[in-house]
Amino acid sequence: MEFNEKDIIVKRSYKTVYKVGDEIIKVFSEDHPKTGVFNEALITAYVESYGVPVSKVNYVNSFDGKWAISLEYVAGDTMEQRMRQDPAHVDDYLEKLVDIQIHVNSFRADGLRNTVDKRFEEIAALKEIDPSTRYELQQRLHGMRRHTKLCHGDFVPSNIILTEDGGYKVIDWAHATQGNAGADAALTCLKFTLQDPDLAERYLKLYSRKSDTAIQYVQRWMPIVAAGQLAKAESEAERALLSRWISVAEYQ
Repeated sequence: MEFNEKDIIVKRSYKTVYKVGDEIIKVFSEDHPKTGVFNEALITAYVESYGVPVSKVNYVNSFDGKWAISLEYVAGDTMEQRMRQDPAHVDDYLEKLVDIQIHVNSFRADGLRNTVDKRFEEIAALKEIDPSTRYELQQRLHGMRRHTKLCHGDFVPSNIILTEDGGYKVIDWAHATQGNAGADAALTCLKFTLQDPDLAERYLKLYSRKSDTAIQYVQRWMPIVAAGQLAKAESEAERALLSRWISVAEYQ
């Protein structure tokens, strides 16, 4: 199969995403682990089996030495696009985001890795923070109960497609786990904070009210998920903000 520049819809350092007919094809870089590609396809298949609206996997294949995942094309706009196009109704979209997130978290995610294990390994591998801070973060993780709720792992407006029939599909499940919904909400809040702190605060209050979850519980996860994001920081400003969140003393 040949891919054309005009068909690119997303380009990252480790993958290029094309729209080819009724397919979305993620082509990963040559150094991207083969296991990671198959794992993403497997996770997406698991999530589909739970009954969550997703972009379904068609196949996994290699093209010119690069592994790729083919997914069904879903017509519509991302929620992020709608929020930018219609800023007067951002709060309505924010409420819809929370409703979808609570629905996703309502599924039991048997078969997926647990959030606590994933975060523990992320922190252990993070040499950018001192060992005492890593220890405190890991101790905090040990104190968290192990839940089995479906957690997306990157639940942001750009990963929700609002379909033409009024429905939605949630995409990009590579980081999904079974675990604590509070961890998922903490990461969403953190992603909003990096862009718009006011929107992050509105999201957190809305999530707390609609999910009947204490804001303090979500905040207890913030240093943990911030540590997981530190290695992915794209700027010094982002790195500085994440480093501040990692201060475990702030929410003791």
